[in-house]
Amino acid sequence: MWTREIPYLDAIAAAERLARLPGLAFLDSAMQHDTLGRSSTVAADPFGRFRYRAGQASLDGRPVPGGPIAALRACLAPYRLAPEAGTPFPGGAIGYFAYDLGQSLERVAAPPRRAGLTDDIAFNLYDTVLTIDHEAGTCRLVATGFPETGPDARRARAEARLDAFAALLAAPAEPGRPAPPQPLAWRSNFDRPAYEAAVQRVRDYIRAGDIYQANIAQRFTADLPPGFDPFALYHRLRETNPATFGAYLAFEGLTVASSSPERFLKLEGRHVETRPIKGTVRRVGDPEADRALGAALRANAKERAENIMIVDLLRNDLSRICEPHSVAVPVLCGLESYASVHHLVSVVTGTLRAGRDALDLIAATFPGGSITGAPKLRAMDIITEIEGDARELYCGAIGRIGFDGALDTAIAIRTVFMNATTAVLQAGGGVTLLSEPGPEYEETLTKAARVFAAFEAAPRDAAPREAAR
Repeated sequence: MWTREIPYLDAIAAAERLARLPGLAFLDSAMQHDTLGRSSTVAADPFGRFRYRAGQASLDGRPVPGGPIAALRACLAPYRLAPEAGTPFPGGAIGYFAYDLGQSLERVAAPPRRAGLTDDIAFNLYDTVLTIDHEAGTCRLVATGFPETGPDARRARAEARLDAFAALLAAPAEPGRPAPPQPLAWRSNFDRPAYEAAVQRVRDYIRAGDIYQANIAQRFTADLPPGFDPFALYHRLRETNPATFGAYLAFEGLTVASSSPERFLKLEGRHVETRPIKGTVRRVGDPEADRALGAALRANAKERAENIMIVDLLRNDLSRICEPHSVAVPVLCGLESYASVHHLVSVVTGTLRAGRDALDLIAATFPGGSITGAPKLRAMDIITEIEGDARELYCGAIGRIGFDGALDTAIAIRTVFMNATTAVLQAGGGVTLLSEPGPEYEETLTKAARVFAAFEAAPRDAAPREAAR
């Protein structure tokens, strides 16, 4: 591994310069935080492209045998590096696991409708990455020299890549991005009565003893105008809704723009951390009233019960893959505040069993319990029955798998995915026996509001146009 320090560059400026290369991947801590949002990662021009769709894995278009997890592990295996202190990400795979991958990992129902915009897994392999440490004010390029494997060839490639990336990052910025497009006409697969009826159906399932909780979401779609600029959209998204786990991913035929506040899984060494969010309230401009809303959320019995149920589910999930007696809950129902909402967030940790790796961890816990319900598998079947449409990327996981074996992923919420003609955004909430249909519907709009604002919907707080399911 070879490194080079370069002059400090703002993260969005660095991403804009590297966007001149194919396959931009930008893991963006737009909302900076001492631990959760200390650094951002920018990579481009991947040397490999792993995909899993319709039961078949491929690398650069060539079939790879085995199931999704085994196939991805096999494609990463030739490039394993020893962990190095002070290097949070030495290169590796950046991309996503779609929610619908869960059908390949567990026995759950398949949805009747799937738009087909996303793969079940899409990761690009990056040999050269830029890490921006916001707290220290430093920028560091790292190059591995992969896919070359001989020492001399690796060194030559790494040095050439460092030169090329440093030159791009030092180049003048391109002219400003085009003006925002006209407001989009968003359509939902639920109107308000249908969503409220869906909440009532979940409550009926709870009364019948099937589940304790399920997360139900609306799927919003909009037609994109010719020449729509996804990166300009992401630039606005990080301003309207800055988040610790933002992301912009450019694939062939698909772009992802995410402002997620929720970590799914982090693995560093053998230390595992997950940070489920359950409990949301809209923020207001008056500081005293805003503080009161946050305090009321922390004291809300329904929201705390919902959070604690998911903590128990995640403790169980981690216990499947972590050392006995190592799973702990250092934070229960803590308050975290973002641009438009307060959230209740808990922290669950554990120690990964010896001989297991990041992909074993994904296989044992995916999809995240905070966006399914409890018990997980029955909740997933009910979600499919009620929503009807495949979630695709929504509520999957976005992040990175290092060549050193480390993992860091976020839950794909507050996330738009789009091809050349269509944008998709989903928003949902956890339903318990204490849920009221009207407020649950309003909560989905609260969560989506800042993302809609990035598309310059007017007025900013307006709800999207409803459409019959």
